Amino acid sequence: DNAILTQSRFILMEPMLLLFMLCGYLFLLKFQRHNKNMQSLKWWLYLSLALLSLTLAMCVKYVGFFALWLGTFLIMKDWWWLLPRKDMSDLSLALQGLARCVLNIAIPVLVYVTIFYVHLAVLTKAGPHDSVMTSAFQASLEGGLASITKGQPLEVAHGSQITLRHTHGKACWLHSHNEVYPIRYPDKRGSSHQQQVTCYTFKDLNNWWIIRRPEKSNLVVSMPPDSIKHGDIIHLVHGITGRALNSHDVSAPMSPHNQEVSCYIDYNVSMPAQNLWRVDITNREQEGDVWHTIQSQVRLIHVNSSQALRYSGRQLPDWGFNQMEIVTDKTVIQDDTIWNVEEHRYTKFEDEKERERDMINAEMIPLKVTSLSFWRKFSELQYKMLFPSQENIQSHMYSSDPPEWPLMTRGIAYWVSSHHNGQVHLLGNIVIWYSASLCLVIYFSLFIFYLLRRRRLCYDIETGAWNFFLHTGSFLFLGYLLHYLPYFFVDRTLFLHHYFPALLFKILLTAAIVEHLYFLTSRNKIVQQIYKIIIIIWILSIITVFKKFSVLSYGAVPLSAEDVYKLRWRDTWDFIVHKD
Repeated sequence: DNAILTQSRFILMEPMLLLFMLCGYLFLLKFQRHNKNMQSLKWWLYLSLALLSLTLAMCVKYVGFFALWLGTFLIMKDWWWLLPRKDMSDLSLALQGLARCVLNIAIPVLVYVTIFYVHLAVLTKAGPHDSVMTSAFQASLEGGLASITKGQPLEVAHGSQITLRHTHGKACWLHSHNEVYPIRYPDKRGSSHQQQVTCYTFKDLNNWWIIRRPEKSNLVVSMPPDSIKHGDIIHLVHGITGRALNSHDVSAPMSPHNQEVSCYIDYNVSMPAQNLWRVDITNREQEGDVWHTIQSQVRLIHVNSSQALRYSGRQLPDWGFNQMEIVTDKTVIQDDTIWNVEEHRYTKFEDEKERERDMINAEMIPLKVTSLSFWRKFSELQYKMLFPSQENIQSHMYSSDPPEWPLMTRGIAYWVSSHHNGQVHLLGNIVIWYSASLCLVIYFSLFIFYLLRRRRLCYDIETGAWNFFLHTGSFLFLGYLLHYLPYFFVDRTLFLHHYFPALLFKILLTAAIVEHLYFLTSRNKIVQQIYKIIIIIWILSIITVFKKFSVLSYGAVPLSAEDVYKLRWRDTWDFIVHKD
């Protein structure tokens, strides 16, 4: 198939996924030949290799979980069919079932955890995409954030200078600047006209805030430090502008159902400051009641409204410099209301100018690495992979939807030459794809037909042929549905290559249908000869189409615009053609 060839040459994940899936099912077939004799080495070997291969498929891409689930189903189904056998004792069957259950759990868990253990043991240095992880995870890596945060004070106290990072989802920091909210928004709603507070996705001097107790006027950290604890009421003073974090009963600019967050400016109008915030440490059972740098995850609860400071995920327009919106939300318990202190130092100067100069020139001196256990890193990685940020969901010119995949409505352009129209385009062999889609319909139709006929005690095929048709076809048909239907519920950008695991089952089912139809035609020699001729023509057409479209798999042949248009068998195939 041209699509599988193209993907195997340029993208690594799908070919490895398909390889491990096929190996897993091959070992399962070998296991079924020795399924009765549990004392046999081959029983343990093939079952272990099958589960190992299918687990590795899941480790390549999470869609491999469906392959593993299907393999587990087949293993237990095989045991179920052993139960009526009189030549096996109850003890033997019980041990068989127990051993299969233990291996089905132990091997996937052991392999999966071991891979991440090796991954985290080897990859100990910071990289360019660490920002998707929490501050604690980043600080445990060598270089990067760790070089900034090592040596900074642990306990947040009155007078602490901090940056507050949105812990889960998109990496951004609580931010403010001198600009104010517009008096009126385009929808005619009014604002507080207070100083803007946003979430900024880059490190910036305006990300710094100072913690202050309401009853204290100075900002210098005392000795010993006056630590902030769970339940304490604080002011958050913006480090550069000196204004306190505030919220009023005014609709947020992009989320009118939420409350606006600002830094308070005293306009001498009847809108007093509401700038008290209660510290709610969400993981205090692990980290304690004292607010700690990096490790403590906190919610800031607005005292006047009992709403939580939240990252809304919406982007402000030009007047907000396209930064992210910050609001308060009545729904307190949610991931987007959780923050953590990332960078931290103690205020040394009371004078505002000296304090600002200190912020600009301060440089943290690394002393020791932040330590996280393997299980904390492991659990965070699982969370980030299973629940990725959905903010950047956007269309792509070569994206496609699941209903378009069976008939290959759209391909994917990978590369085009700058000198001619030679290109690499992900496109399958149309004969294989359409034939396989037809075989899905044929199998389902025959299955319903045989089922109804057998219900009427009409046995069109013998029991052995029926069992083979039922078990082989149902396994492949179920495998196809398992790897195809879930994509209808996925809220992300999808491409044709996501269909490959399902395509694998569809192609295997095609072979099963071709064999079954050959069996049916064996009753009439003339019909069987005609069927053989049809199959030969079909195979030759597959080879011809593969050869014709292989120029799009390799991209090594210079093509003219006319050559490209000749390959465009469907109007929806978006090949790239240079203008003359």
